[in-house]
Amino acid sequence: MNLILIGPPGAGKGTQAKRLVAERGMVQLSTGDMLRAARTSGTEMGQRVAAVMERGELVTDEIVIGLIEEQLRGLDASGVIFDGFPRTLSQAEALGTLLSGMGQDVDAVIEMRVDDDALVERITGRFTCGDCGEVYHDRTRPTAKPGVCDVCGSTNLKRRSDDNEDALRRRLMDYYKQTSPLLGYYFAHGKLAGVDAMAEMDTVAAEIAARLEAA
Repeated sequence: MNLILIGPPGAGKGTQAKRLVAERGMVQLSTGDMLRAARTSGTEMGQRVAAVMERGELVTDEIVIGLIEEQLRGLDASGVIFDGFPRTLSQAEALGTLLSGMGQDVDAVIEMRVDDDALVERITGRFTCGDCGEVYHDRTRPTAKPGVCDVCGSTNLKRRSDDNEDALRRRLMDYYKQTSPLLGYYFAHGKLAGVDAMAEMDTVAAEIAARLEAA
């Protein structure tokens, strides 16, 4: 089962991907993680990645596809979740070609749909513990003691500098511009399904499971 999760920042893609990894034995392939690992791997591909990043250039689609191929050939798992890829039509086509050459396909593309206003409220109220990573929210999940992490007792609570309304709405607009062609592409190929990402986490997980069973 090869799955692509598509959704704007804060839609909960990471949370749901972790559940699929834990509950179904799937593997989450993050392009960011792969690039960081490749940069220090010493392999031929890793050297190419390091050289590009040291020049301050964007890593080409060819390199990313090469890294994905390396990962897929070494995997023994019940499925793969693609995280952060594809982002463009050319990347989607390249991924399809790669999988086809390996006797595989993209089995499902799940769009995590959101209400923009509710998403902005969700994210602008979010803060995390800088020590243990626990996530909180001003309204829905405040700390029991103001300024102190419930889990580890740290007072190192942080907010992302770009978790403000203006920045978020710009990120949402960029997301919609970037992904609308992808959604059309996968819809035309009969792969696209949507879930309400604003529902409770368990409800979203159940909807995703139902879409995977139907794929």
